[in-house]
Amino acid sequence: MTAQVKYADVEVGTEIPARTFPVDRANLVMYAGASGDFNPIHWRESVAKAVGLPDVIAHGMFTMAQAGRFVTDWAGDPGAVVDYGVRFSSPVVVPDDGGAQLEISGKVEEKLDGNKVVVALTARAADQKVLTRAKAVVRLA
Repeated sequence: MTAQVKYADVEVGTEIPARTFPVDRANLVMYAGASGDFNPIHWRESVAKAVGLPDVIAHGMFTMAQAGRFVTDWAGDPGAVVDYGVRFSSPVVVPDDGGAQLEISGKVEEKLDGNKVVVALTARAADQKVLTRAKAVVRLA
């Protein structure tokens, strides 16, 4: 675990450096087992293409979880996130050859009472925004 970010050290506009999370089909199969979501569009190319998708796509909740991980890693405390929400705007397409790269960055948008900040997140894969209205309220040390 990294050192906890201190509320006093953060200002509105503070940027959280982008981080890239590799996503491959093995990640999706493991996530399916953990979540119970075995929809074959997340692991079987023929099914994904048969329903009009370009290829296998990551679970939306997997994508959301990676953005949540980005925030908790930055805060230095997995229990620091007190509210979190996103809208899914595009799927993360995960080709068999090489997988996908999910890039997540953030910016402190507001400081709240109680040592809390609002972090606006940006998540992109293959030059497309995959999450919109992605925000987390984080209680800092």
